Amino acid sequence: MQSNQPSPEQIMQIGLGFWPSKALLAAVNLKLFTHLAEKGKCSGAQIKKDFSFQCTDRHVYDFLDTLTSFGFLQREGVWDTALYSNGNDADVFLDKKKPSYIGGILEMANNRLYPFWGDLEDGLATGRPQNEAKHGGENLFGVLYESPERLREFVHAMSGIQMGNFMMFGEKFDFSKYKTLTDAGGAGAMLSIMVAKHQPHMQCTSFDLPAVNVVAKENITKFKINKQVRTFDGDFFNDALPSADVVVMGNILHDWDEEKKIALMKKAYEALPDGGAFVAIENVIDDDRRKNAFGLMMSLNMLIETGVGFDYTFNDFKRWAKEVGFKSTSLMPLTGPSSAAIAIK
Repeated sequence: MQSNQPSPEQIMQIGLGFWPSKALLAAVNLKLFTHLAEKGKCSGAQIKKDFSFQCTDRHVYDFLDTLTSFGFLQREGVWDTALYSNGNDADVFLDKKKPSYIGGILEMANNRLYPFWGDLEDGLATGRPQNEAKHGGENLFGVLYESPERLREFVHAMSGIQMGNFMMFGEKFDFSKYKTLTDAGGAGAMLSIMVAKHQPHMQCTSFDLPAVNVVAKENITKFKINKQVRTFDGDFFNDALPSADVVVMGNILHDWDEEKKIALMKKAYEALPDGGAFVAIENVIDDDRRKNAFGLMMSLNMLIETGVGFDYTFNDFKRWAKEVGFKSTSLMPLTGPSSAAIAIK
């Protein structure tokens, strides 16, 4: 029989959620998982030496054993006899030298988002971004484009957070009626690459600014898929999108206010033939706004980053699609909290 007795468990778990978060982010930022993938099993003493940690031995073990308790590390022995290695998930997804690496978003979370979220109250009070722009700096995109290193980190972050969705979309979406795809705001071209790998008949174009396409071209070459995937330089607000049977935007619409969301959907509409598909891949919030906590928090992240951007429900998407002129809509679940919102011209 289920008890309705009040419990502080969830309150404490959520309230102190930054503890496990920062432990993982620190390990990713230190490249601990990449280091262990190269070295194999390592003792705590060896890890302390390799990373030049100056804290006590006990705190090194506290750090490593915290990661072990969550399954990110495996351990044989304890204390001085302990040998640490990567857990299965960490070995696949957090070794920077593997193509399956998704740590880019975690690097950005550590280096940018973690301190900015400390000002969430200010964002709610003022409606203003709480990132680099807070103290008179550039907006998010201005900051990114002034630094090649920061831009590269951002592009890899966007690929990392969406990789599972791109893979599932490439496998699950019905491409049988289509031959061409444009990924508007394609970042590192990973969506185009995943579609091309799973759909050999598709020709894909990753459309983004020239500085971003530098990274996209590197990825296209790395995956040896140059015959199916190309880059196209442009600005999706100021330039027409390359015409295609399918136009995709992954984590793009949520950056902007409603007016600009609709403007971008109109750009997609204009690039499509009759019967063509516009697809928005994002953390679409459930219409009742109760279940997709990640989508709701991502919307708060847009407050932190842009002030006006927000994530949305499928009902929102349907309303915008109808206003633009699309004739039908559907929703295809992808991985975790993400979905593909689809509109047919």
